Amino acid sequence: MIIVVLRTLILYGLVIIALRLMGKREIGQLQPFELVVIIMISELAAIPSENIGVPLLSGIIPILVLLLTGITLAWISLKSERARAIICGTPSVLIERGKILEDELKKNRYSLTDLLEELRIKNVPNISEVEFAVLETNGQLSVFPKSQNRPTIPKDFMLKTQYEGLPLTLIMDGVLNQKNLRQSNKDLNWLMNELKKQKIDRLEGVLLASLDSSDTLFVQTKSSSNIKNK
Repeated sequence: MIIVVLRTLILYGLVIIALRLMGKREIGQLQPFELVVIIMISELAAIPSENIGVPLLSGIIPILVLLLTGITLAWISLKSERARAIICGTPSVLIERGKILEDELKKNRYSLTDLLEELRIKNVPNISEVEFAVLETNGQLSVFPKSQNRPTIPKDFMLKTQYEGLPLTLIMDGVLNQKNLRQSNKDLNWLMNELKKQKIDRLEGVLLASLDSSDTLFVQTKSSSNIKNK
Protein backbone atom coordinates (compact mmCIF):
# COMPACT_ATOMS: atom_id res chain seq x y z
CA MET A 1 0.00 0.00 0.00
CA ILE A 2 2.83 2.39 0.88
CA ILE A 3 4.45 1.72 -2.49
CA VAL A 4 1.22 2.60 -4.31
CA VAL A 5 0.94 5.86 -2.34
CA LEU A 6 4.55 6.82 -3.07
CA ARG A 7 4.23 6.01 -6.78
CA THR A 8 1.03 8.04 -7.00
CA LEU A 9 2.60 11.03 -5.21
CA ILE A 10 5.66 10.93 -7.49
CA LEU A 11 3.53 10.85 -10.63
CA TYR A 12 1.20 13.53 -9.26
CA GLY A 13 4.14 15.83 -8.55
CA LEU A 14 5.56 15.18 -12.02
CA VAL A 15 2.24 16.01 -13.71
CA ILE A 16 1.91 19.24 -11.69
CA ILE A 17 5.44 20.28 -12.69
CA ALA A 18 4.68 19.44 -16.32
CA LEU A 19 1.52 21.57 -16.33
CA ARG A 20 3.35 24.48 -14.69
CA LEU A 21 6.11 24.33 -17.30
CA MET A 22 3.52 24.40 -20.09
CA GLY A 23 2.34 27.81 -18.92
CA LYS A 24 -0.66 29.39 -17.22
CA ARG A 25 -3.75 28.96 -19.36
CA GLU A 26 -7.32 27.98 -18.78
CA ILE A 27 -8.58 24.80 -20.44
CA GLY A 28 -10.68 26.84 -22.88
CA GLN A 29 -7.60 28.80 -23.97
CA LEU A 30 -5.41 25.79 -24.81
CA GLN A 31 -4.28 25.18 -28.35
CA PRO A 32 -5.21 21.73 -29.78
CA PHE A 33 -1.68 20.31 -29.42
CA GLU A 34 -1.50 21.51 -25.80
CA LEU A 35 -4.81 19.84 -24.96
CA VAL A 36 -3.61 16.57 -26.54
CA VAL A 37 -0.40 16.69 -24.50
CA ILE A 38 -2.33 17.23 -21.25
CA ILE A 39 -4.75 14.38 -21.97
CA MET A 40 -1.94 11.98 -22.85
CA ILE A 41 0.11 12.97 -19.79
CA SER A 42 -2.85 12.28 -17.50
CA GLU A 43 -3.42 8.88 -19.12
CA LEU A 44 0.26 7.93 -18.89
CA ALA A 45 0.38 8.94 -15.22
CA ALA A 46 -2.72 6.89 -14.39
CA ILE A 47 -1.36 3.58 -15.72
CA PRO A 48 1.69 3.17 -13.40
CA SER A 49 -0.22 4.50 -10.39
CA GLU A 50 -2.97 1.89 -10.84
CA ASN A 51 -0.76 -1.08 -11.78
CA ILE A 52 2.26 -1.82 -9.57
CA GLY A 53 3.49 -4.33 -12.16
CA VAL A 54 4.22 -1.45 -14.56
CA PRO A 55 7.67 0.09 -13.88
CA LEU A 56 7.53 3.69 -12.70
CA LEU A 57 9.93 4.75 -15.44
CA SER A 58 7.40 3.49 -18.02
CA GLY A 59 5.20 6.39 -16.96
CA ILE A 60 7.86 9.00 -16.20
CA ILE A 61 9.83 8.77 -19.46
CA PRO A 62 6.80 9.16 -21.82
CA ILE A 63 5.55 12.08 -19.69
CA LEU A 64 8.92 13.83 -20.00
CA VAL A 65 8.97 13.15 -23.77
CA LEU A 66 5.48 14.64 -24.17
CA LEU A 67 6.42 17.63 -22.02
CA LEU A 68 9.52 18.28 -24.11
CA THR A 69 7.47 17.91 -27.30
CA GLY A 70 4.82 20.34 -26.06
CA ILE A 71 7.39 22.95 -25.01
CA THR A 72 9.25 22.57 -28.32
CA LEU A 73 6.08 23.03 -30.39
CA ALA A 74 5.12 26.07 -28.29
CA TRP A 75 8.60 27.58 -28.84
CA ILE A 76 8.45 26.92 -32.58
CA SER A 77 4.99 28.50 -32.83
CA LEU A 78 6.31 31.59 -31.03
CA LYS A 79 9.25 31.98 -33.41
CA SER A 80 7.51 31.23 -36.71
CA GLU A 81 4.15 32.57 -37.84
CA ARG A 82 4.01 30.00 -40.62
CA ALA A 83 4.72 27.14 -38.22
CA ARG A 84 2.09 28.49 -35.84
CA ALA A 85 -0.49 28.39 -38.63
CA ILE A 86 0.37 24.73 -39.29
CA ILE A 87 0.50 23.68 -35.62
CA CYS A 88 -2.35 25.75 -34.20
CA GLY A 89 -4.39 26.65 -37.27
CA THR A 90 -5.64 30.11 -38.22
CA PRO A 91 -8.61 32.16 -37.00
CA SER A 92 -11.80 32.04 -39.08
CA VAL A 93 -14.07 35.01 -39.71
CA LEU A 94 -17.68 33.85 -39.23
CA ILE A 95 -19.34 37.27 -39.49
CA GLU A 96 -17.83 39.94 -41.74
CA ARG A 97 -19.27 43.46 -41.94
CA GLY A 98 -22.50 42.24 -40.41
CA LYS A 99 -22.92 39.31 -42.82
CA ILE A 100 -22.76 35.65 -41.77
CA LEU A 101 -20.28 33.67 -43.87
CA GLU A 102 -22.01 30.34 -44.45
CA ASP A 103 -18.98 28.71 -46.08
CA GLU A 104 -16.86 29.42 -43.01
CA LEU A 105 -19.54 27.98 -40.73
CA LYS A 106 -19.59 24.76 -42.77
CA LYS A 107 -15.79 24.62 -42.95
CA ASN A 108 -15.51 24.80 -39.16
CA ARG A 109 -18.58 22.63 -38.55
CA TYR A 110 -20.06 25.52 -36.62
CA SER A 111 -23.86 25.67 -36.64
CA LEU A 112 -26.00 28.79 -36.49
CA THR A 113 -27.23 27.58 -33.10
CA ASP A 114 -23.63 27.51 -31.83
CA LEU A 115 -23.02 30.97 -33.22
CA LEU A 116 -26.13 32.48 -31.62
CA GLU A 117 -25.32 30.77 -28.31
CA GLU A 118 -21.80 32.21 -28.25
CA LEU A 119 -23.12 35.67 -29.09
CA ARG A 120 -25.53 35.47 -26.15
CA ILE A 121 -22.64 34.43 -23.88
CA LYS A 122 -20.81 37.56 -25.09
CA ASN A 123 -23.88 39.65 -24.13
CA VAL A 124 -24.81 40.28 -27.77
CA PRO A 125 -28.34 38.84 -28.10
CA ASN A 126 -29.05 40.60 -31.41
CA ILE A 127 -26.92 39.40 -34.31
CA SER A 128 -27.70 42.60 -36.23
CA GLU A 129 -25.43 44.45 -33.76
CA VAL A 130 -22.34 42.45 -34.79
CA GLU A 131 -19.79 43.85 -37.25
CA PHE A 132 -17.24 41.00 -37.04
CA ALA A 133 -17.11 37.63 -35.27
CA VAL A 134 -13.87 35.65 -35.36
CA LEU A 135 -13.49 32.01 -34.32
CA GLU A 136 -10.05 31.84 -32.69
CA THR A 137 -7.71 28.86 -32.90
CA ASN A 138 -8.52 27.87 -29.29
CA GLY A 139 -12.26 27.69 -30.05
CA GLN A 140 -13.18 31.01 -28.46
CA LEU A 141 -15.38 33.44 -30.39
CA SER A 142 -14.23 37.07 -30.52
CA VAL A 143 -17.11 39.48 -31.16
CA PHE A 144 -16.77 43.06 -32.41
CA PRO A 145 -20.03 45.04 -32.22
CA LYS A 146 -20.88 47.73 -34.74
CA SER A 147 -19.54 51.13 -33.77
CA GLN A 148 -22.98 52.56 -32.95
CA ASN A 149 -23.65 49.65 -30.59
CA ARG A 150 -20.43 49.77 -28.61
CA PRO A 151 -20.58 51.09 -25.04
CA THR A 152 -19.37 54.64 -24.61
CA ILE A 153 -16.14 55.36 -22.75
CA PRO A 154 -14.76 58.59 -21.20
CA LYS A 155 -12.49 59.06 -24.22
CA ASP A 156 -15.59 59.52 -26.43
CA PHE A 157 -16.49 62.63 -24.39
CA MET A 158 -12.92 63.95 -24.14
CA LEU A 159 -12.94 63.29 -20.40
CA LYS A 160 -9.73 62.79 -18.43
CA THR A 161 -9.74 60.02 -15.86
CA GLN A 162 -7.49 59.33 -12.90
CA TYR A 163 -5.06 56.44 -12.88
CA GLU A 164 -6.45 53.27 -11.34
CA GLY A 165 -3.86 50.75 -10.19
CA LEU A 166 -4.34 47.32 -8.70
CA PRO A 167 -5.64 47.32 -5.10
CA LEU A 168 -3.26 45.91 -2.50
CA THR A 169 -4.53 43.30 -0.06
CA LEU A 170 -3.28 44.36 3.38
CA ILE A 171 -5.13 41.82 5.52
CA MET A 172 -6.54 38.46 4.51
CA ASP A 173 -8.34 36.22 6.99
CA GLY A 174 -6.82 38.07 9.92
CA VAL A 175 -3.22 37.85 8.64
CA LEU A 176 -1.26 41.02 7.82
CA ASN A 177 0.56 41.14 4.47
CA GLN A 178 3.78 42.96 5.38
CA LYS A 179 5.01 43.14 1.77
CA ASN A 180 1.88 44.86 0.48
CA LEU A 181 1.83 47.20 3.48
CA ARG A 182 5.37 48.39 2.66
CA GLN A 183 4.47 48.69 -1.04
CA SER A 184 1.55 50.96 -0.17
CA ASN A 185 3.95 53.29 1.70
CA LYS A 186 1.89 52.85 4.85
CA ASP A 187 2.81 51.49 8.25
CA LEU A 188 1.09 49.39 10.89
CA ASN A 189 0.18 52.43 13.01
CA TRP A 190 -1.69 53.98 10.08
CA LEU A 191 -3.51 50.72 9.42
CA MET A 192 -4.53 50.26 13.06
CA ASN A 193 -5.80 53.84 13.21
CA GLU A 194 -7.90 53.28 10.09
CA LEU A 195 -9.31 50.09 11.57
CA LYS A 196 -10.15 51.85 14.84
CA LYS A 197 -12.15 54.42 12.87
CA GLN A 198 -14.33 51.48 11.85
CA LYS A 199 -14.42 50.20 15.46
CA ILE A 200 -12.06 47.29 14.79
CA ASP A 201 -9.42 46.67 17.44
CA ARG A 202 -7.74 43.50 16.20
CA LEU A 203 -6.32 42.33 12.88
CA GLU A 204 -7.69 38.87 13.63
CA GLY A 205 -11.23 40.21 13.31
CA VAL A 206 -10.71 41.34 9.69
CA LEU A 207 -11.73 39.04 6.85
CA LEU A 208 -10.34 41.28 4.11
CA ALA A 209 -8.75 44.71 3.96
CA SER A 210 -7.53 46.18 0.68
CA LEU A 211 -6.19 49.59 -0.33
CA ASP A 212 -6.84 51.02 -3.79
CA SER A 213 -4.79 53.57 -5.74
CA SER A 214 -6.87 56.46 -4.35
CA ASP A 215 -5.92 55.45 -0.76
CA THR A 216 -9.43 54.20 -0.03
CA LEU A 217 -9.37 51.34 2.44
CA PHE A 218 -11.98 48.60 2.04
CA VAL A 219 -12.54 46.52 5.16
CA GLN A 220 -14.85 43.60 5.83
CA THR A 221 -14.90 41.98 9.24
CA LYS A 222 -15.40 38.32 10.02
CA SER A 223 -18.69 37.06 11.37
CA SER A 224 -18.78 36.72 15.14
CA SER A 225 -18.96 32.91 14.87
CA ASN A 226 -15.74 32.75 12.86
CA ILE A 227 -13.92 34.95 15.38
CA LYS A 228 -15.00 32.74 18.26
CA ASN A 229 -13.80 29.63 16.40
CA LYS A 230 -10.38 31.17 16.15
